[in-house]
Amino acid sequence: MTISQIPGYSPHLRTQVDAFLLDVKEELCGVRIDTEQWSAPIQALDDLLRSDPTVRMYALEMFQQVPREHRVVSSITELLQALQLISTRAPEYNADPKRANFFPVSTLFVYMMMTPAGQAIFRIDTFNNCIKTILKSWCLYLDSPESRAVLHTNENGWLCPSSYARHNLDEYLITDRSAPHWGFASFNAFFHRQIKPECRPIAEPENAKVIVSPNDGTFYKVASEIKSIDQFWIKSQPYSLVHMLAGDPLSQRFQGGTVFQSFLDGKNYHRFHCPIAGTVRKVSTIEGLMFSNAEAVGEDLTAGTYSQAYMSCVNTRSLVFVESDDPALGMVCIVAVGISEVSSISISVQVGYRVEKGDELGYFSYGGSSVCLIFQPGAVRDFTIDISDVGTKVGTRGAVLKAGQSIAVSY
Repeated sequence: MTISQIPGYSPHLRTQVDAFLLDVKEELCGVRIDTEQWSAPIQALDDLLRSDPTVRMYALEMFQQVPREHRVVSSITELLQALQLISTRAPEYNADPKRANFFPVSTLFVYMMMTPAGQAIFRIDTFNNCIKTILKSWCLYLDSPESRAVLHTNENGWLCPSSYARHNLDEYLITDRSAPHWGFASFNAFFHRQIKPECRPIAEPENAKVIVSPNDGTFYKVASEIKSIDQFWIKSQPYSLVHMLAGDPLSQRFQGGTVFQSFLDGKNYHRFHCPIAGTVRKVSTIEGLMFSNAEAVGEDLTAGTYSQAYMSCVNTRSLVFVESDDPALGMVCIVAVGISEVSSISISVQVGYRVEKGDELGYFSYGGSSVCLIFQPGAVRDFTIDISDVGTKVGTRGAVLKAGQSIAVSY
């Protein structure tokens, strides 16, 4: 397999991460939550950590393996209290770059994920399932009207002038700025808000040979001659089709083909669209891991964005297979991957739907995400964006993408 790019990402500055964790630690010191007030998912995690000696061992080792100067929680009780605090409220906006943090659970776990014990515990099904249940419960809250409490125009609200400029809200459809919360029904409704169509024009909509970006974000890498099975956990993170597509028989059609992957951060538009015109042949969702990274990438203060190819094989993800009208292009599989926070994936299409290039396929709820396009061998003639290798040095970035722009042409 040849790899055209594996860039690093501008990580959260260490001072930014540590400042946020210090805020959490100070809040934990000032608040003690009675165990009777714990939510059912937090209680379930407590029960697991009490009853399973292996999981408990890894949890305690994980706390101790985090360097003391970066340690926020030192006990199971403190972990549960931190998760209870974070997962029962919507995140507030913070205009201070030193205190701004879009993904609090990811930042809570960031140093833990990089320890040997952390890398082990986040792959244990029972522990991972408890974390996912907490996140799904949090997602329900973020879907509720109560989560709109942070949608206001005061200094720490997501609708304040600072946030408006930082998140380019002028590009989005806002129902009524005079209405409470500007008409958003929930925090998640704000997070995956609709964009104005004229702000994301579709490149050559009638030209079937032009393939467009399915999402806003940052280019991660292109890999060609992908294998059916490969060692996706090593430093180069080759794509492994059988694992990406969870053994789906359609994976055989893509062997020797090409993968294009990009990443959405918190500030990006969080809906994804069809890169080609065609017919939806299959849709599926695969439950997987959360907060697991590839050891081979080393330190990653972004809580996993260096491990995106690995995550495409192990994280929760949705697959949409679209058959092009053009036999030369064939079938394309769009893989939507949840990376951080709740990252719930909602799919808007069904089998048999006719989709045009640029039509919406789905959206991500609160969290960081990644999208892979898998092409059949010989389908892509050339890429129309810069996919040159910029190396793996932390701080390097790939091309910034907008949904609907041309990224490739087919034969």
